[in-house]
Amino acid sequence: MQQKEEIIYGKNAVTELLKSKEGVDTVFISDSLNQSVASYYMALAKDCGAVVKKVHPVKLKNLCGTDNHQGVAAFASTVEYVSIAEILRKAEEKGEAPFIILCDGIEDPHNLGAIMRSAYLLGAHGIIIPKRGGVSVTSIVHKTSAGASMHLPVAKVANIAQAVRNLKENNIFVYCADMKAQPLYKQNLTGPIALVVGSEGKGVQPLVKSLCDDVVCIPMHNAGTNVDSFNASVAAGIIMYEINRQRDISTK
Repeated sequence: MQQKEEIIYGKNAVTELLKSKEGVDTVFISDSLNQSVASYYMALAKDCGAVVKKVHPVKLKNLCGTDNHQGVAAFASTVEYVSIAEILRKAEEKGEAPFIILCDGIEDPHNLGAIMRSAYLLGAHGIIIPKRGGVSVTSIVHKTSAGASMHLPVAKVANIAQAVRNLKENNIFVYCADMKAQPLYKQNLTGPIALVVGSEGKGVQPLVKSLCDDVVCIPMHNAGTNVDSFNASVAAGIIMYEINRQRDISTK
């Protein structure tokens, strides 16, 4: 997967970029910008998982190469996304049962990068992310993934629920994580499989969960305390490890 970055500046251009959520990495806001306008861009940036940096107007001018930046600029990080069919073809070319990760609303680029790193190291053939409602593959994601994002195919889809339907039509068994379910080590996680990882705050969407073939949970000690769940990327890594372990055993 190849990554390119370009600087986008000006209020209208940056607004449209942030609303599209197409790989926005960092938003630069002049510290002389009106506070209400700055707050507007900060809210848009937060919604798409971008980092916000307040900078001196001179630095913003140097960054954009012009005075005509209107107090705001952004790094747009673009990557070459693939289709779900291409991910399935990759598994077929390797002679392996498909193993795919779906990220249902992951908003933190560090979490997405960590999930991609684990997915690559644990044998996944690709990742599916939404066009809206989750972070895109930005330079922060690339950095956190330790380069795994350059090797792991990523499909960007309009609808995660429809992606689940698509996978099931291709005879892939789809799991998601839930607090009330069979422990993952008691499930048969071999064969064509996909795992849905929910967002940091809300988890898997109800519709997406209803479409999954089954759910798994990670047994935890210290139940009943305020620490009652794993970080999204940690939970994904634990489940992916068990999937990989069972798949390895089944092929020996």
